[in-house]
Amino acid sequence: MNMKIKSFLARPFASYIYKAIQKGMTTATADQEAIFKELLRVGSKTVFGTEHRLGEVKTYEEFVQAVPVRDYEQFSGYIQLIKEGRHNVLWKGQPIYFAKTSGTTSGIKYIPISKESISNHINTARNALLCYMASTGNTDFADGKMIFLSGSPELERVGGIPTGRLSGIVNHHVPGYLRTNQLPSYETNCIEDWETKLDKIVEETLLQDMRLISGIPPWVQMYFDRLTELKGMPIKDIFPNFSVLVHGGVNFEPYKNRLFDTIGKKVDTIETFPASEGFFAFQDSREEEGLLLNTNSGIFFEFIPASELGKENPRRLSLKDVTTGEHYALVVSNNAGLWAYSIGDMVRFTSVNPYRLVVTGRTKHFISAFGEHVIGEEVEYSLMKAAEEAGLHITEFTVAPMIQQEKGKSYHEWFVEFGNKPGDLAAFADKVDHNLREKNIYYDDLITGHILQPLKIRAIKKHGFIDYMKSVGKLGGQNKVPRLSNDRNLAVELEKYTE
Repeated sequence: MNMKIKSFLARPFASYIYKAIQKGMTTATADQEAIFKELLRVGSKTVFGTEHRLGEVKTYEEFVQAVPVRDYEQFSGYIQLIKEGRHNVLWKGQPIYFAKTSGTTSGIKYIPISKESISNHINTARNALLCYMASTGNTDFADGKMIFLSGSPELERVGGIPTGRLSGIVNHHVPGYLRTNQLPSYETNCIEDWETKLDKIVEETLLQDMRLISGIPPWVQMYFDRLTELKGMPIKDIFPNFSVLVHGGVNFEPYKNRLFDTIGKKVDTIETFPASEGFFAFQDSREEEGLLLNTNSGIFFEFIPASELGKENPRRLSLKDVTTGEHYALVVSNNAGLWAYSIGDMVRFTSVNPYRLVVTGRTKHFISAFGEHVIGEEVEYSLMKAAEEAGLHITEFTVAPMIQQEKGKSYHEWFVEFGNKPGDLAAFADKVDHNLREKNIYYDDLITGHILQPLKIRAIKKHGFIDYMKSVGKLGGQNKVPRLSNDRNLAVELEKYTE
């Protein structure tokens, strides 16, 4: 009985939380309205609030007038004031942490986390697991070991404020009853070099009863590869009780088949959508597509239609006005002092009752060298469909424009690392091109009108992407290869790793 005590105790708690979440689905827009009012109440007494006259804002329309959408660069002046020791800059008092995250354009970003906002990060992760327990009845994983592949929990101080990676900060708040189940050890988690860390993680987990594994898919795959190379058997034989894989950070589809192959059986997966700016959504259902938006957790959401991106004053919608099928840029205001902050992710709602969405790409990661506006979701779909039909495994890939007006027509160049290569690469590229044309009408028009020539694929050698990430010091943690670029910077680097 003692062994089973945790799963036994988890049941009533899971069911209680699950019911609360289901009730929350019906009150989403009212909850958003209440959060909006509370943010304004506290925010009006800050430096930011005074500058933007938040005390006078009563309606969402007035808020849109008062507070422009900003990205990190446009926000960094306020962050600088906090670093200099000022209080009540963006939110009352000072942040209790800075989450340090690598920006795609801005170098390191320091995202404030307040005493009010920390629970959003901790409780949402917990709720995702409890929802899964309640909806499937699988509580057994609570009796075994769990691993969270994450950044280092070591914190430094910036302007007197403890600062580190979000996953590391959250590590300090893991509830006591889970600590005994959690691997790797604190010491191992603090290792900065990913390869060294991975070897230690393998060593620490190899003989344990691992039941839940969590991390970004490409890094989970590396962990699994190390284990299978060492033991010469699939993961299901190394960890017979492994039953739940928690993932987030990148689209799962491109990694799914290979992960399940390495495991040797299908396991349940729970998808999450966490970021330093907030834990936005998580998978609450086995049946429905999309992740449940976290509408009652200190975050007020806004959405900018994709067609409005880049305009001086883009149209902004609150939750009640979104529709399914549209692509939106996600904008958040939260109880850590972010105000109309564009986080750089594109989403699409799969349902508005309740509000469920999928992440479709990054606002900066699309190719529109010729007005085609191809997004992450489209390239992933096009490649995966072709790979599945051909029985191929894709390890990793990225796409860049090849612009050569004087030498003939331009095209999209795809860098793909295959698990097993197609016999005829050109024929495979045609398939991918065909899928993309079906998915994106602008792209189709450009090919039909002979403005672009069909895409080309360059095969990357085994471990090429890992070697590239290592060469730029971005191996491990929360680092991801961008799916798309509008320039050739990444492409030029990857040329060194082609076959």
